[in-house]
This record gives sequence, C-alpha cells and structure tokens, in this order.
Amino acid sequence: MDLKFIDTHCHVHFQAYNADMDEVVQRSLDAGVGMITVGTQSTTSKNGIALAEKYAGVWCTIGLHPNHLHAQEFFDDNELAPGQQVAPGDGPAHIKTRAERFDWDYYRELAKHPKVVAVGEFGLDYYRVPPGVDLEALKQDQKDQAREQLRFATEVNKPVVIHCRDAHADQAELIREEIARGGLARRGVIHCFTGTAEEAALYRELDFYVSFTGIVTFGKNVMEAARAVPLEQILIETDAPYLTPAPYRGKRNEPQFVKHIAQQIAELKGVSLEEVARVTTANAKQLFGLSF
Repeated sequence: MDLKFIDTHCHVHFQAYNADMDEVVQRSLDAGVGMITVGTQSTTSKNGIALAEKYAGVWCTIGLHPNHLHAQEFFDDNELAPGQQVAPGDGPAHIKTRAERFDWDYYRELAKHPKVVAVGEFGLDYYRVPPGVDLEALKQDQKDQAREQLRFATEVNKPVVIHCRDAHADQAELIREEIARGGLARRGVIHCFTGTAEEAALYRELDFYVSFTGIVTFGKNVMEAARAVPLEQILIETDAPYLTPAPYRGKRNEPQFVKHIAQQIAELKGVSLEEVARVTTANAKQLFGLSF
C-alpha cells in the first residue's frame, strides 16, 4: 500500500458522505492518502469502526466530543466561505448534537477492535455555550468528562485525540495531571490547533503532537503557530467534511485535500512538499502505531 499522506483526523463516515462515502474513501486512497476517521459520540464511534474494517489504509478512533455533552444546534462560521449564506440543514456548517455521557463499558468493548488507534476526539470547548447552560457549570462538566476519557485512554493504552477551543490553559493542565498520575504513556495530539504559538508550546512541552487543518491556509494566527512548531511535532488533517482548505472553501471537504495543508506548511517552513509528507506520515505512524 503506497500512502504518501495520512489525514490524521477526518469524519468520512458522517452523514455528509451518505451518498458517496465509498467513492470519497477510494478517491483519497487512490491519491495516496490514508485516513483516520474520528468518532465524536457512541454511534459515530461504532460506525467509524464499520467503515475502517472495509479498507486497508483507513483507521478510526472512539470518543465523546465536548459539544455532545449538551444538546445544541448551531452554525460554525469556520465552515463558510467569506460572504457565504446557508439555510438550516445545508451542509456541514449546520451542526446539531444530542446529550451523552462517557460510558466506560461501551467504549471498552469498542477499544478492543484492531482498527481503533486512539481515544477521541474529546476535550474542552469554551467557545460555544448552549442556551440555558451556565458557563462555569459547562466548564466543570467538560473537565469531568475529559478526565474520564484521559483515564480511559491510559487504561486501554492508546493515544488521545484532543479537541480544544478557547481553553488551552485548562486543557494542558488536565493532560499534565494525567501524566503526573503515570498515565498517557502514548501521549496524543491536539487536533485542529487554532491557538497561538505560545499555546502550542504548552503541548510540545508535554510531548504532544500539534495538528493543523485547512485553517492554516487562511488563518494568520494559525500560520504563525505552524511556523513555530517543529515539523517533527506536526500532524496534518482535514477534519473533513469541515474546514475545507483554500482554494475549496465553502465546499465539502474530503481527505484527499490534505495535500493542500501539507503544501501550505511546506511553504511556511521553506521546505519541500516531499519533506512535509515524509515527516508527518512518520509522525502519524509513530503516534498511532500504523503499519503499512
């Protein structure tokens, strides 16, 4: 299997691909792009395994996203091209969640599958507060559930995939706390990093990887962070169907577009695309234990 790139974080088993899921996966594999399709709740975690079973070059993760701790419905501005307008239900910009809690027994069974390479995505997200939910209560709830999943990852000996938005100091402290307990031997990655170079350094000190999405093709602060993080600590991802890179903003994302993220990082760092492909693929293999 000849894979030049690994899209370390996508959701190619989500409803956005119901009509052409297999075509999207095969198109990416044919382009030399392997992928890790990521669970965000009980059902998507189970469904990701079902897809990964069908393909060499596709792996999956299991976990409970912080936005799924409370039922909510919203539009994500990062999904829209400048000036683009959408209606409810139109594409990945429109997001609807239901409330769940992390179930150790359920996820412990899923973790036994050989295609499950990490626990996540989970973490802290202080950016969006559901209506009627107190911010401080939300923060405590998210911290409690994140601690559960950090400890679960330690138990099943898998790396973690962390979602963090507007909460980097608290997130780094939770990771530091679990490491101090003797946990997280396999460490993990901060997915879709959108913080500052200084915030990225918090995770580098904890031996975590930092992963960049299509935002690095249009977000100035993220570009600065990508310049600051050594290539040896960088992973690349699409977060498909979300966060489509330039020049395809406003359209549905897919794993094969990860090459545009790699190209942007190459330009930011003044190295070749081949070097970014080689190092980030080696990083992905090391962190997730991929074999191909």
